[in-house]
Amino acid sequence: MRRYYIALLSLFLLVFQGMAMSLLPANLVYSDLLITPHWVLVLLLLTAIFYDREDTYVAVVYAIIFGLLIDVVYTGILGVYMITYTLIAYTIFRMNKWLVSNFLGTFLLVVIGIVLADTMLYMVYSFVQVTEMTWGEYALFRLLPTLAANMIFFVVLYPLVKGKLEKWSSER
Repeated sequence: MRRYYIALLSLFLLVFQGMAMSLLPANLVYSDLLITPHWVLVLLLLTAIFYDREDTYVAVVYAIIFGLLIDVVYTGILGVYMITYTLIAYTIFRMNKWLVSNFLGTFLLVVIGIVLADTMLYMVYSFVQVTEMTWGEYALFRLLPTLAANMIFFVVLYPLVKGKLEKWSSER
């Protein structure tokens, strides 16, 4: 039953990440910076780190589901977010063994996850010619602002969900 709380929270974040840009100041929204909120991914990475055990793949399953939902709702190409989020959730799930699951280790894993996911999305969209940004433009105007914004969200979300995810994991 507890894993459904994760799904409900993911659904809540999916809805609100679409409205995230309207929460920012207008001078930031209409600047050259492109910020992509990956709030669902941040929650899925926290789930992979604090909820999943060696034999469970809840974060990976939810990455498939919510990645597909993001594709349907926000993008025109089906499967891009689904595959990207799934690969990143699995990768971070496996990398979690290498680091201690404290704030700093989790912060590092989420940074790696966000950078890998956004870079994979950029590469796919460049390949299918949806975007024509150069690598330097992408890194400066999209990757760094996206990483900064999502890490601010991580710092807010981490203390709210870490204890709950660990508690729900131990109750299974």
